[in-house]
Amino acid sequence: MTTRILSSTTSDPLTSSTNLTRRPRRLRRSEGIRTLVRETVVRPEDLIYPLFVVPQSRATAPIGSMPGVLQMRVRDAVDAARRAYDSGIRAVLLFGLPESKDGIGSSSWDPAGPVQLAIEGIKRHVPDMAVLADVCLCEYTDHGHCGVIVDRNGVKDVDNDQTLPLLMKQAISFAAAGADFVAPSDMMDGRIGAIRRALDERGLSEVGIVAYSAKFASGFYGPFREAAESAPQFGDRRTYQMDPANAREALREVELDVEEGADIVMVKPALSYLDVIRQVRDRFPLPIAAYNVSGEYSMVKAAAERGWIDGPRVMNEILTSIKRAGADLIITYHAMEFAESYR
Repeated sequence: MTTRILSSTTSDPLTSSTNLTRRPRRLRRSEGIRTLVRETVVRPEDLIYPLFVVPQSRATAPIGSMPGVLQMRVRDAVDAARRAYDSGIRAVLLFGLPESKDGIGSSSWDPAGPVQLAIEGIKRHVPDMAVLADVCLCEYTDHGHCGVIVDRNGVKDVDNDQTLPLLMKQAISFAAAGADFVAPSDMMDGRIGAIRRALDERGLSEVGIVAYSAKFASGFYGPFREAAESAPQFGDRRTYQMDPANAREALREVELDVEEGADIVMVKPALSYLDVIRQVRDRFPLPIAAYNVSGEYSMVKAAAERGWIDGPRVMNEILTSIKRAGADLIITYHAMEFAESYR
C-alpha cells in the first residue's frame, strides 16, 4: 500500500499551501510527465554527422584531440555512413585530406579525391543518406588558408576574387560525384552566388547549397585543425571569418547568402552563438543549421574523462540548447553517440 504524505496547513492564509493554485511542479513529477510536456526534442534525424576522409594510401586513424573521431579511408567512411543511417541519422558532412597539397588546393577538384570517392561510395551503398561536402581550400593548400594568397605591400592575405573560381571548381567536382549539397565554409564574399551560377550552368541545379553564412573566427576550432590537418602556416583567418563580437553583421551575412541562392544557412560555432541562432531564426524562414564544433565536443569529452561532468547528460543538454535556440539541423561529432543512446 502506498502512503501519500500530505503537507500540513496552518490557519495563516499567507502561508497556507491550500492557496497555491498554480504549481508548475505538477508537470515535473515523473519522467513520463516530463516527456509528455517537453517543449524541445532532439532526434537523430536532426543531426548531421561529420566524417574526415583520407586517401587509400593512409590508414584509418584516431584523432588525438577528439576522442571517438577518426580519419577514415573511403571504405571505412562508407561503413560509418551505413551505421549512422541504421541509427537514424540521415545526413553526413564530408571533409577531405588530400594525397598532396599546393598553393591553390588543386587536389580538391580531383575526381579521384577522397571526398569524391566517398560521395560515390555512400550514394551507392546508402542511397537515401543525404551527403554534404564541405567546400573550402584550407585542407588542400600547403599554406592552410582558405584561398589564394597574395602579397600586398609585404603583407600576405587571401584574395577574395581569385579564390571564387577555385571554389566553383571544387563545388562542381563534389556535385558531379553525387553530393546532395555543397557547403561553402570559406567565408569569401560572393561565393554562394558564384557557386549557384556555376552549378546551374552545368545542369546541376538540383544540388543544394548549405552556406556557412555566419562563421566566426573562433578559438573553438583547434581540434578540427588537427583532424583536417588545416592549421594556417602563418597569420590567422580573421580577415575573412567574422569577429565573434558581431551579431548584426551575422544577420547581414545571412541575408546576402539567402539573396545569392543558399538553400540552408548556418551559424558556426553553435554553443557560444546561441543568441545569433535565435536572431537568424526569428528573421529568416530558411532551414537553419548550427555547427557544434570540435572544441565544444572535445571540452565535453575531456571533462567527462576526468569525472568532472556527466558526459552523456551534458551532450544532451548542449544539443537541446542548440535546437531550442532555433536550429533545425545540428552538425555534431556527438551524432552517433546520441543516436545510439536514443534508441
